[in-house]
Amino acid sequence: MSSFNSLDWLVLGTYFLAMLGIGAFFYRRSQNPEGFTAGGRKVPGWVCGLSIFATYLSSISYLALAGKSFTSNWNPFVFSLSIPITAWVASRYFIPYYRKSKSTSAYAMLEERFGTWARVFGSGFYLLFQIARTAVVLYLMALPMQVIFGWNIVTVLIATGIVVTAYSLLGGILAVLWSDAIQAIVLIIGALLCLFFILGDLPEGAASVTKAARMDDKFSLGSLGPGYLEATFWVVLFYGIVENLKNFGIDQSYIQRYVAAGSEKQARRGLWLGALLYIPVSALFFYIGTSLFAYYGGSEQVPPQGNLGEVRQIVASRNLIQEGLDPNTDPFQLRLEKESATVAPGKLGDSVFPHFISQRLPHGLKGLLVAAIFAAAMSTTSTGLNSSATLLATDFYRRFFNPGASASDEMKVLRIGTVLWGAMGTALSLVFVSLTNSILDTWWVIAGVLGSGMAGLFLLGISVKAATKPIAITATIVGLTTVAVFTFYKVADTKEDLVHPNLISVIGVLAILLVGALASLPSIQKVASKG
Repeated sequence: MSSFNSLDWLVLGTYFLAMLGIGAFFYRRSQNPEGFTAGGRKVPGWVCGLSIFATYLSSISYLALAGKSFTSNWNPFVFSLSIPITAWVASRYFIPYYRKSKSTSAYAMLEERFGTWARVFGSGFYLLFQIARTAVVLYLMALPMQVIFGWNIVTVLIATGIVVTAYSLLGGILAVLWSDAIQAIVLIIGALLCLFFILGDLPEGAASVTKAARMDDKFSLGSLGPGYLEATFWVVLFYGIVENLKNFGIDQSYIQRYVAAGSEKQARRGLWLGALLYIPVSALFFYIGTSLFAYYGGSEQVPPQGNLGEVRQIVASRNLIQEGLDPNTDPFQLRLEKESATVAPGKLGDSVFPHFISQRLPHGLKGLLVAAIFAAAMSTTSTGLNSSATLLATDFYRRFFNPGASASDEMKVLRIGTVLWGAMGTALSLVFVSLTNSILDTWWVIAGVLGSGMAGLFLLGISVKAATKPIAITATIVGLTTVAVFTFYKVADTKEDLVHPNLISVIGVLAILLVGALASLPSIQKVASKG
């Protein structure tokens, strides 16, 4: 395990105090619902943009992007290449719509188009999704800290959950946006410093990376062929288009940033800043992963500078902890050596980057990079808490329980919602400590099924003006059924998937749009009315 000295603690502690300070600073400006949820609609576009970027780059991405290029290649980077397409659609169509709307809810449109059920479906799924997402983000941030530094994972989870809930509660969306902006800067600086040290340790610097990458085709973006069973360039691109339409077009956390911006022009600038900033930064993380491939001796062309055996121990320790074994017991130690020797190379990716940070970076800078990992988790979590509280107040409390609620009543709901969702997300992250990866995988499968349905329904409402409530219900059922079939059905002989998993959400959204569009044709409507 690596040491974390007083200087590192000072840096990390200063970061946590700064986040709490931001919450306290914006407390007075967040004492009414408009200030808490929309920041008075006067936030600069560049702040909204950095917040969008920081939310997009969660702790999962911070560790996983480098891990993917370490174990494989740059094929997942194609996902980022879809962003300009979807950003243009959002800038051209979604932002004007939300800016004209008086609601801070992304799902008010669904009710206008298809009735109450659609709004409840969209808002309800988002609220449940955010609890699980908060838990996963916090858990995957804390687990490396336990394995590498020996920290108590329960303490890390509770402390992080309390801090992020506190500043979200105190300062509302203004605290979330401005803390995200600072966190975005910390993330980028931290990544650049890491790359500097990696290249500095390699015999030929960047040339060593190129040499190692060429031998193993690490810069490949995937096949340009028409295949649908593997992650080709086109499969990842189409998947990225659908997912990013969902992010930029119907995700409550992004919509609130559009609404909070000082003007429609500022909202557009913020969207483009966040979207376009993510592309080079994601490329930076992919390059870090390729550089780590060279650093740890992944290619015979470059001598290893890092100890890959220690990374195997980290992964093995993480797996044993997820099985419920206590690291301080003899059974854990007895199994550790055996498990370390059997860890597959493809399982090392997410742990390589944290290991490098812990072993190579000097004290002080080590604290900064750990703060960057916390920043990636906290930016995503704080956004989820504020947007969830907003939906609780607008889509449920005011809509069903108290339509004539006063500002003070709504503020109570907003604050209770922030604390409640923070507590539930943190509590679920503690539950994950004793669960296996299969549970997490199951959740993401379910989320993918429901998320595709919500995205398809929303796009149907936007693009097919003739679609009615019965048509929307039918199309959504067909879409969800289609996604479920492609998700769970396996080819009888080979037990293989019908298509690559990335294509399932694409197929689900297209199914809803196709059924909705066909059913809305005048000829079909005429036949239906006669029947």
